[in-house]
Amino acid sequence: MKDDVLEGFKAGADDYITKPFSMEELVLRIEAIIRRVKGKKSKEQQIYKFGEMTFDTQKQILYIGDEQTKLTTKESELLSLLCSHANDILERNHALKQIWEEDTYFNARSMDVYITKLRKLLKPESNIEIINIHGKGYKLIVPTEDENENA
Repeated sequence: MKDDVLEGFKAGADDYITKPFSMEELVLRIEAIIRRVKGKKSKEQQIYKFGEMTFDTQKQILYIGDEQTKLTTKESELLSLLCSHANDILERNHALKQIWEEDTYFNARSMDVYITKLRKLLKPESNIEIINIHGKGYKLIVPTEDENENA
């Protein structure tokens, strides 16, 4: 039976229930899965607006003025994390674990490439930039509501 459980996880399962099981346990496991799925969807349906930039996380499209750019999944996930931490530090290891699930050298280099791509995409919007915070991570600098009203 232990081998069946291990094989299930190796095959990609994120949960496994063995017989006999109680209905209460089954219902609780199903509810936990539903919570995880709902949590992911709510994050995907976020729309961020800063200055002339609008980012639709569900469609993975970045709008700057009249220009629109379709982002890759990783670009979208990284920009979404940056937007959710706008004007605050996004810790590098947190981003690596959220998006790549592991904080490894190769994943870190990959994230550096995506940060560079996002900087190029955001360049036309002069009020928005991604800066490095040495030893910590990144910060997406965006105009505050006061700055938007004064512009």
